[in-house]
Amino acid sequence: MNRFVAAERALRSAAPHQLVDAVREVLREAYGAKTVQLFLADYGLATLQPVQPAPGPQESVSVHGSPAGRAFGSQEPFVQTPADGEVRLHLPVSVRGDRLGVLTLTMPADRAEEHLAELAEVAQVLGHEVIVADRDTDLYRRARRTDRLTLAAEMQWQLLPGRSCSRPEYALGAQLEPAYAIFGDNFDWSTSADHLMLYITNGMGQGIEAALLTNLGINALRNARRAGLSLADQAALADQALYAQYRGEAHLSVLLVDLHLRTGRLQVVDAGSPRMLRLRGRSVTSVDFEAQLPLGMFEETDYVAQEFDVEPGDRLVFASDGVYSVAAPGGEQYGERALARAIASTSLLPAAEVPRAVLRELSGHRGTPVADDDALVACLDWFGPRQAP
Repeated sequence: MNRFVAAERALRSAAPHQLVDAVREVLREAYGAKTVQLFLADYGLATLQPVQPAPGPQESVSVHGSPAGRAFGSQEPFVQTPADGEVRLHLPVSVRGDRLGVLTLTMPADRAEEHLAELAEVAQVLGHEVIVADRDTDLYRRARRTDRLTLAAEMQWQLLPGRSCSRPEYALGAQLEPAYAIFGDNFDWSTSADHLMLYITNGMGQGIEAALLTNLGINALRNARRAGLSLADQAALADQALYAQYRGEAHLSVLLVDLHLRTGRLQVVDAGSPRMLRLRGRSVTSVDFEAQLPLGMFEETDYVAQEFDVEPGDRLVFASDGVYSVAAPGGEQYGERALARAIASTSLLPAAEVPRAVLRELSGHRGTPVADDDALVACLDWFGPRQAP
């Protein structure tokens, strides 16, 4: 049995809470690693948090400017300068483009160079096992937080499919702020052979009420999507579910997007406040659709999907009203013009990093570290249909 197969089997047979112990043991025995540590990105994408078996003080690592952060951002292994014949390897841990964290290990320089490709694969297997184990233990979710989540935020993060994903046709990333106290903003996506469906939502209200509203809306949309309904019918079914529960007293703003992966044709239902902007070349433009009623306002509202073409190389950025309506201390709104400048300034970043970069600039405009409202940014890069073999 070769080393990689041994590592894979050890991870697949380990108890959910013992993945780090399993990978540590096999990397020591098979590859000569001296130290092994798994770091997971926190909810705010600001730090990498060590996974440890018992709650307690943690020595976090900054995502920005650290060697581990460099591996996390580039999604490429990073090797620190050898010292006394040893090197420190930082290996990205990700699953289909969803960046989970970094596996850091210390080992002899000659063995690191010889086995670097294998070790990077072990880190990817570890990522898959963390996703599976997450269903059965709180260890990895607990490690991701630098502070306590509000109950509303806990409910919202449980809804998410991930924070990034990628395929040859596209790359997608999204982020919510304030990460530890979000209310009603959310996003959801699902991919198939021919389609990518994306929902950007903004539930009215605050706290638990907003979280409950968003939970009902997202799950109603998923129920309709999984029944094979069209985008317009998904909106109509979710609208009925929300109206039946709230009788028009609460509503959910949502932008529903269906991207056909073989043609680059978008279908969009614009039912509320989320906005879409397009970066094509160096030009950022707002893409406006026919405004339709938010979900849940009236009984049996009909929705119509509009169509829109994207070209290979286009970047689409989606933002909630907590982004473009934020006011500076002097009262000036952030607005679409400032948002367009932020999108242009982040044009060289990968899609997964754009939302966090835009939200950092938004924080500077706001002038306070704590937001009064949710803010959601999602970024979709369209590379074009997959070429036939």
